[in-house]
Amino acid sequence: MPEGIGLTQDEQHLADLGYKQELHRSWSGFSNFAISFSIISILAGCFTTFYFGWNNGGPIAISLGWPVIAGLILIIGFCMSELVSAYPTSGGIYWWASKLGGVKAGYYTGWLNLIGLIAIVASVAYGAATFLDYALMRFSDAWAAGYSLNRVFIIFLVVLALTALVNIFSSQLLATFNHISVWWHVAGASIVILILIFGLKSGATHWGASHVFGDHVNNTYGLFNGQTEGPGFWFYVLPLGFLLTQYTITGYDASAHLSEETHGAADAAAKGIWRSILYSALGGWVLLLAFLFAVQDSAAVSAGGGGVQVILDQALTPQMSGLVLLIATAGQLFCTTACLTSASRMLFAFSRDGAVPGAKLWSKVNKSRTPVNAVLAVTGAGLVLTLPALWQVNIGTADAPIYTVTAFFAIVSIGVLGLYLAFAIPIYYRWKVGEDFKQGSWNLGKKWKWMAPIAV
Repeated sequence: MPEGIGLTQDEQHLADLGYKQELHRSWSGFSNFAISFSIISILAGCFTTFYFGWNNGGPIAISLGWPVIAGLILIIGFCMSELVSAYPTSGGIYWWASKLGGVKAGYYTGWLNLIGLIAIVASVAYGAATFLDYALMRFSDAWAAGYSLNRVFIIFLVVLALTALVNIFSSQLLATFNHISVWWHVAGASIVILILIFGLKSGATHWGASHVFGDHVNNTYGLFNGQTEGPGFWFYVLPLGFLLTQYTITGYDASAHLSEETHGAADAAAKGIWRSILYSALGGWVLLLAFLFAVQDSAAVSAGGGGVQVILDQALTPQMSGLVLLIATAGQLFCTTACLTSASRMLFAFSRDGAVPGAKLWSKVNKSRTPVNAVLAVTGAGLVLTLPALWQVNIGTADAPIYTVTAFFAIVSIGVLGLYLAFAIPIYYRWKVGEDFKQGSWNLGKKWKWMAPIAV
């Protein structure tokens, strides 16, 4: 059969990039948006890493830092949308870097992207286990009295196993899960916000706007002597708090990794990236403001480690606090499922190009055209990466211990650094190529000239 005969427009575009259609192309544009929206998951990042912002800068790192950093991330998203429209492949980030900057650029980008995605899978799954444990504590004194890292780790293993099973089944099932996830995040976040506005327990009041938009906190274990002013605070401590925003709003490259399974990918995947960022940024900011306005005692929040669950316990009854935590946990389970999907597709594509040891194994697909081996490999790697979470450190005192899992800090940081460095490389090369870049159906016109350098 002559080349191009009998191929759909998507399949022809993929063939022009050097690949044949192997994955099942059954996702709609909404499905593509849904997976990035689910991975960003304001019910995951805004809950699990709230304490990053609180301890490193305080309320201003959250109320003011979030919209500023989110706006910059949206510019990154626009640049990536233009790239995926031109090159809608599962390889996404590394493929763009290879095409524009050469094989070495693609290789390093791919490994940064893959390591970052595995870290995100691990961190979100562990966060879901932790918040399920928190929720059950609000409903059972016996459960609360028996807290242990081993129990949380067992829950983490169950979360990983269940999300792997969902990913092993059909691509269409995953799309359905992500559709449900979108509405769960919209409805769930709305319910949480309404509870924090109208459902405070007797005697609780809302914090003043001057505190929400003006208070500074430095709980960085003695850095700059705990000062909340001066260059050390503004240029070192406060930027550490921005990790809350960058960790939450990441993983939107999933729209690229699922482009080979999406109809009209050149347009749909591009819109999936920037829309997921925009809607999550707006919803996440309102949710975070609701947390801050619910603070009853800021010193007690700091003494409790800066976690959002401390605020919930201050402002709500134990049962209502538990309900909010369960809503968040469900969102985190959806997020874990979507993260594993994205990471496995990236591993499939990277292996298809022979860049990973055991490439033939990870690039195999089953009869349903699902990369099962890649799913299992990412699951196993996430498990190994999280093993240090079995050790905890007391960041409080002997009389008032506050236990934290330092491994979670590391996993979150690996995820953010890996992904954002990977995002920067192809955007830089697209900027360097300039007018010679062949734009796709969704493009920035001439706006790339100022957006690309800002993004980098």
